[in-house]
This record gives sequence, structure tokens and C-alpha cells, in this order.
Amino acid sequence: MPIRVVVAALLSLAVLGAASATPARIIILRHGEKATPYKLCGIGQERADALAATYLGRGAAKSLFASGEEPAAILAITLHTLELAAPSAASWGEPLTLYSALPDKDADDEEKTEALNHRTQEAAHDVMTDPRYAGKTVVMVWEHKHIANKKLQATGEAVTLRQLLKLDRFKQVPETWPGENYDYFWIVEFGSQGTDVPTKFTMVKQEFAGTYTDLPANDWRQPNGMDESSGCKLKAPQD
Repeated sequence: MPIRVVVAALLSLAVLGAASATPARIIILRHGEKATPYKLCGIGQERADALAATYLGRGAAKSLFASGEEPAAILAITLHTLELAAPSAASWGEPLTLYSALPDKDADDEEKTEALNHRTQEAAHDVMTDPRYAGKTVVMVWEHKHIANKKLQATGEAVTLRQLLKLDRFKQVPETWPGENYDYFWIVEFGSQGTDVPTKFTMVKQEFAGTYTDLPANDWRQPNGMDESSGCKLKAPQD
């Protein structure tokens, strides 16, 4: 058999193998409310605990996982996302997978954005091709502009999860994740294994009970009610 035919066959198998490795679901959420570039504020820390107890941790009251299921991986990208995801990951006894884009006081805004662009592209590629995730659920705790942001998406390069995971095929997927919203999940489903095209998209609002009822639970694009007394960095609606 000619070498070029063998090479073509191997390449075809590699592509097919990558396509068949798609996860069943990807759960996307933003990091919690923050105090500084390095840490969450008290409200953000409380949200991290609430998410573990209510949605994402082992034995969660309203678990986003099916009975007997656990996350194939929990991914983070910044210190804020790492801090939010840590309680949930710890409950499963699972290490966090960090695509690190950490704050650098000497970097300008363009350099910071480029780092986040690159790491988001890497993470999306790995989630969609790693056979360890095939048919399973992956959690991505991410920086909100690299989940969805109209300005970034207008640059011509795919750098947001909205682009990289082909979420723009759904009309209901917002073009931008608002700066004031910390309280939603985006749940992406791949009902047809062997393709990287998602088949379903759902937005789920975080709702907490008991000691966590005071956490901000604003509707999409509505003010979150935080002020300077919260100790959290306030975000403009357009951010």
C-alpha cells in the first residue's frame, strides 16, 4: 500500500477518534464575586461553598449530575475560577485542571487578554478531544469575557467558549456574559457522539436555600444589588 494512502488513513482515524471523544455535557459557569485580582470577596467565597453544597459537589442538594455520575473533570483558568471551583472539586476528591492565566502586574491589558485567549483555546480543544471525557460531564469555571463577549467575538479569531464550542448555532445563546451576573450556568449537551456540534443549550439560574439565600440572584442582565459595603469589586453592566 502506498505510504501516502497509509498516512491518509491514519489521519482519518485520528480525526474520527477526536470527534468521537466529545463529552455528553459541558457545564459552564463564571467565577464568583471578587475583591481583588487575586481573590474572591466574602460573597464570592460563600458562593463557592453554596455551589458545592447545592449543585456541583458530591451529595449536592440539587445536583447537576445524574445519580451515580461524577464530573470527568473540573477546569479553571484564573485564580478567581480556581477559588470558586475548589470546594466542589474537593468534595469529589478530584484535582482541579488549571489552564493557568494568572494575574501579572507587569502585563498590559492586551497581554492579559492574549493569555486568556490562548488558554481558552487550549482548554476547549482538550475538552472536545480528550477520550477521558467522552460521553461524560465536564465542568468549566471560566472568566466571563472568555465565555461570551461581543467585542472579542468581533476580532475574527475564535477565543470565547461561545465560539469554540459552536454555541452560536443556538439563537438563545447571549452574545455577551454580563458583568453583573455571577449566578447562572450554561449547560451544553452533545446528544450525538461522533460530532463536535452541540444539540442542546440551557441556561439555569442558581437558586440557593438555607444559609445561602442572601447570595445575589439577579435575573440575566439585571443589577445584582451589590454596593461598596459588600467588599466586592463592582462591575459595570457593560463589562
